[in-house]
Amino acid sequence: MSEEQAYQSRIKNYAISAISGGVSSHISALFGAPLDRVKLILQAQQASSQIQTPYKGVINAFTRIPKEQGIISLWRGNMANIIRFYPVHLLNFTLKDKFKALVPKYNPSTDFGKFFAANLLIGGLAGLTSLFVVYPLDLVRTRMALDIGSTRQFTGLWNCISTIYKTGGITSLYYGFVPAALGLFIYRGLYFGLYDTVKQTVLSGDRPNYFKSWLVAEAVTIGTAALTYPLDTVRRHLCMQAGNTETLYTGTIDCFRKLYASGGIRAFYGGGSIALIGPFIGALLLVFYDNFKKSRASSRSDKE
Repeated sequence: MSEEQAYQSRIKNYAISAISGGVSSHISALFGAPLDRVKLILQAQQASSQIQTPYKGVINAFTRIPKEQGIISLWRGNMANIIRFYPVHLLNFTLKDKFKALVPKYNPSTDFGKFFAANLLIGGLAGLTSLFVVYPLDLVRTRMALDIGSTRQFTGLWNCISTIYKTGGITSLYYGFVPAALGLFIYRGLYFGLYDTVKQTVLSGDRPNYFKSWLVAEAVTIGTAALTYPLDTVRRHLCMQAGNTETLYTGTIDCFRKLYASGGIRAFYGGGSIALIGPFIGALLLVFYDNFKKSRASSRSDKE
C-alpha cells in the first residue's frame, strides 16, 4: 500500500469513527438532556441566586421544573451540549490513538507498571486536549441549565456567550477550568487507561466477549466517576460566577472549603445518583468503539 493510499485509509477510518461516535452521542444527549439538567441543578443550586426554594432531590426537581418553567425547559442548555458532544468524542477517541502512537509500547506481562502508566497518560492527554477546545460550551451549558426564574438572565446560547464575554472577557469562559482539567485528566486517564489495561490482561483472546467487556467498562466508568465527581461539583460552582459581578469563591480551594463547610462530603455529591447513568452510557460507547475498531480491522484483513 502506497503512502497516499495509507493516508486516505486513515482519513476514511477517522471519518467513520467520528460519524459513529457523533450520532450515538447526539442521541444520548437528546434523550438524556432532562436528566442532565436536573443533575446540574442539584449539583450547583447553592451557587445560584435565582433559586429561591432549593430542590430537595431528583423526584422533587422533575415535579417542580415542568410546573414552574414548562416541560420544554427540561432541555434548556442542551444545544450547547449537542454542539460540544461531537468534537469531544471525535477528539477523545482519535487523539487517544494519536497519543498511543507516540508513547512507547510495554508488555503488560513483564512491564505492567509502565504499561498501565502509559495507558493512563494517553487517556488523560486525549481528554485534556478536547476539554480545552470545548470548555466554553460546557460552561455555557451549566449557566443556562441553572438560569431559573421569572426573569431569566440569558435569552439563548449566543446571548449567554456574549454576556459572559462582555462581563469578564475570554478568561470568564474558562471559570472552573482547573478542577475540570484535573478531574477530566484523572477520569479519562482511568477511563481509557484502566479499560485498555484490563482489556489486555483480562479480556485477552481472539473471540470478543461483549458482555464481559461491558461489565469491565461499567466497573471502570462508575468507579472513576465516583472518584472525580467532587471535582466536577466544584467546577460547576465556579462556572456560576461567569457573567456575574458577585464573587462567590476566590478559587478552587476556597470553593472546596465552603462546600465542605456547608454540608460535608454530601455537598460534593448533589445529583450523584443521576450521574451514575452517564457512566452506564459511557461504558456502552467504549465497548462499541473498541469492537467497532476490531470489526473494521478484521474486514480490512479479509479484503487484503
